[in-house]
Amino acid sequence: MSVSRAALPYRRLLALCAALLLTTACAKAPDGIDSFDFGGIDPQRHFMAVQTAQDMRAKGQRVWCVPFARNVSGIQIRGNAETWWGKAKGLYPRGKEPVVGAVMAFRATGSIPMGHIAVVSEIVSPREIKVDHANWKRDQVSLRMAVIDVSKANDWSAVRLESRPGAFGSTYPINGFIYPTGG
Repeated sequence: MSVSRAALPYRRLLALCAALLLTTACAKAPDGIDSFDFGGIDPQRHFMAVQTAQDMRAKGQRVWCVPFARNVSGIQIRGNAETWWGKAKGLYPRGKEPVVGAVMAFRATGSIPMGHIAVVSEIVSPREIKVDHANWKRDQVSLRMAVIDVSKANDWSAVRLESRPGAFGSTYPINGFIYPTGG
């Protein structure tokens, strides 16, 4: 491998770090959340989570949303995605506003019976965010996937994801966001 090819992952990591720093500078904690870590997503933690998922996939192992989100966010909850909202109560702050670094908790439905979780990676507007998550597409990590709030009350209780460029899919119910605590 050439030196320039070896340096490419580090350049990407540096670019990701710069983008995350710019993104998190605009993040705000939801009302009533005083201990929220405004740093957003730790770039080293994010890099490790993506690398772990890639290594697992290369070995023919399944890549799941829960370990990926736990690795990126630092939120230490175990169990299927549909249990995270309930398990977070009393352990982590929860709310209805997206914040960079928060875990978006999808409710279980017929199409996602074990629920799903994703980590907010960018606030685009009051009604659009981007998320990083695993296994939305089987055994793959999806970075910076657009998500729009389509709830009637504009409260992030129902969303659509941009699974293909320019194409937002089905509507999915959301419990809310789980915020990592500082420290």
